[in-house]
Amino acid sequence: MTWKSLLPIAVMLLFGTSGCSYLFYPHAKEFTEKAKGATGVETLVNLTNMAEVSANASKGGTGVDQPFDELHNQFHAIDNSMCSVEKSVTKQPAYALAVTHNKELKAIFRRLWKFKHDQPQRDQHLDLFVSELQELRQTLQSLR
Repeated sequence: MTWKSLLPIAVMLLFGTSGCSYLFYPHAKEFTEKAKGATGVETLVNLTNMAEVSANASKGGTGVDQPFDELHNQFHAIDNSMCSVEKSVTKQPAYALAVTHNKELKAIFRRLWKFKHDQPQRDQHLDLFVSELQELRQTLQSLR
């Protein structure tokens, strides 16, 4: 086998493992450790609290300032931690709703990243992100 024939396999492995790992965002793991709760759901609730504080601190800024960088890593910590919820919890209907909220957070964050240098769009997307975090947290709390 040549390296060219192994390249597609390596790419699939790299991107296939990025969903629940800290390969691309190693600082996200630090936030997950700070937010560690007794259960996966408690960890996620703690992460949503941290992310809300960072999102509010990011208002009025531009670019990747410290609060925005923290929010970015906390967002990835939330996304990664969705994979760490106990199997019994993932079978509950409310968990499916939490997954939907997480997907909505991803879409909002993509737009937020696009407008990170542009006011007032950045603050508008931060407000929307906070609103979605609150909905996710409310859903997670119903899983306790």
